[in-house]
Amino acid sequence: MNPAPAPTTAETLRTALGGLLDGLPPKQASAAVERLIASYRGQTPTDAPVLRDRSDVAAYAAYRMPATFEAVRSALDALAEAAPDWAPASHVDVGGGTGSATWAVDATWDGPRDTTVLDWAEPALKLGRELAQAAPSPELRAADWRRAVIGAGMAIPDAELVTVSYVLGELTPQARTAVVAEAARAGQAVVLIEPGTPEGYLRIREARDQLIAAGFHVAAPCPHDGTCPIEVGRDWCHFSARVSRSSLHRQVKGGSLPYEDEKFSYVAATRFPTRPATSRITRKPQIRKGLVLLELCGREDEGLTKVNVTKRHGDLYKAARDIEWGHAWPPPSHDTESD
Repeated sequence: MNPAPAPTTAETLRTALGGLLDGLPPKQASAAVERLIASYRGQTPTDAPVLRDRSDVAAYAAYRMPATFEAVRSALDALAEAAPDWAPASHVDVGGGTGSATWAVDATWDGPRDTTVLDWAEPALKLGRELAQAAPSPELRAADWRRAVIGAGMAIPDAELVTVSYVLGELTPQARTAVVAEAARAGQAVVLIEPGTPEGYLRIREARDQLIAAGFHVAAPCPHDGTCPIEVGRDWCHFSARVSRSSLHRQVKGGSLPYEDEKFSYVAATRFPTRPATSRITRKPQIRKGLVLLELCGREDEGLTKVNVTKRHGDLYKAARDIEWGHAWPPPSHDTESD
């Protein structure tokens, strides 16, 4: 009999998170999540961490880590696709909290890696360390969890990859600019992820411009380093990652679906050469009988376009029926572009 396959990083994380709420009454967990969501949607002063104690951190990690993990992993997958021969030997996660991005990096790349997580909330760091000890990955178990004020004046250790996920929105504009500048100084690749809201997109758009001015080139999602073709106020660039709902998700949000879709905006930029997508699918593909309508962001001289892929495109049509929002187009295995 063949042995059962080892659990994936995502499965191990879900199992570890499932045990966080043991002993915490469901109503208390739900109340903590609802209060924390309200705090995150408001204005958070940069000298007052939102996660105050163990119950706060446990409830919020159980509720939010799966979604954050999937969003960051989607952004990292796009970077890995643009740089297929590259894997980071060192990673710093800025404002990493309980470590969603470190788990996402582990799910994206194999091989030895030094990992450092910086956050100002000691309860979050402590829980992150505990979760990491449940990981099969020696890189996660050996991660260095450090308390640090995230903002102007912070020092980020040099690393091949720097991630900043769901953090920029908690900072003042001045602190945000300083963190992006320090990430650009410290990293060879920088990946920034924010909620997929108009405001989150604008923060990513501003940071993207800052990274380009610092000498970086965009690897994903954009096919170019030029000005974003989206007219501010009319639309925004964002993507979606599917997340399995936990019992806590269903308890807090209601509803019966076993999943939800996490919307996010991101940019991945590097100091080394990459192969960005020819174009990127910017909306959920619309499948009709014998037709797939794709909305694309293309090269700088192409901007935003709509493409009809029909049966006469052969294998490309079959690929279009299976393609997902946020993926590169045409797929890497196809050299022929659709009309």
